Amino acid sequence: MIGWNDLETGLDAVGFARQRLGFEPDELQAEVLRSRSKRLLLNCSRQWGKSSVCAIAALYRAWYRPGSLVVVTGPSGRQAGEFVDKVREFASRLDIKPRGDGRNKSLVLPNKSRIVGVPSKQTTVRGFSGASMLIFDEAAHARDELYLAMRPVLAASGGDLWCLSTPNGKRGFFWDAWSKGGEAWTRISVPATECARISKEFLEEERRTQPDNFFRQEYMCEFVQDCEGLFDMDLVDAAFEDR
Repeated sequence: MIGWNDLETGLDAVGFARQRLGFEPDELQAEVLRSRSKRLLLNCSRQWGKSSVCAIAALYRAWYRPGSLVVVTGPSGRQAGEFVDKVREFASRLDIKPRGDGRNKSLVLPNKSRIVGVPSKQTTVRGFSGASMLIFDEAAHARDELYLAMRPVLAASGGDLWCLSTPNGKRGFFWDAWSKGGEAWTRISVPATECARISKEFLEEERRTQPDNFFRQEYMCEFVQDCEGLFDMDLVDAAFEDR
């Protein structure tokens, strides 16, 4: 079984992104792609590119580990589906014709690896097992019940668990893992001030025009206390739920 390095070309995930996908990661994105962490928390500013980078990591895993299963979930089926669409777009650059599995929002590669987007309902997630990788997109907005229901898909495989998100207050499994998860988790935090693609002028405008707690959460990756009543968080969470 081929691992993190392509034995024929010597490509690691960063080389795969550059040479096969035409994606040039910045320094911190390259750090994520090179990570061998079994448990990874990626706490990033809006518009940093966390979904794109993790989509590349998922495709790299599936491309070089034939027959592997990568499961992606999030606060809604739409969110998971958009992640799979990102993977599909990158896969199109490999001159292959990936297909779906006929049952899920998914991508099946010629080597029989699958990348599957799973809706955020417990009744739909219990049939999966043996995942090489489990990815929670927008993890801070996903329900704890979904997190608990999904973790067993890694039980037999010993697969990797990656959670990526912008904070959503001091609550939920993402916050608990970040604040109390201990050494089991690798933590990477990337505020907007460390993203060259977000201009200083834009950030200053946002700082002036947005409430302070909102700016600190969305751009500076701070776990503020539910934005202290800034908006109704139940309404925000509802926007992510499946219809």
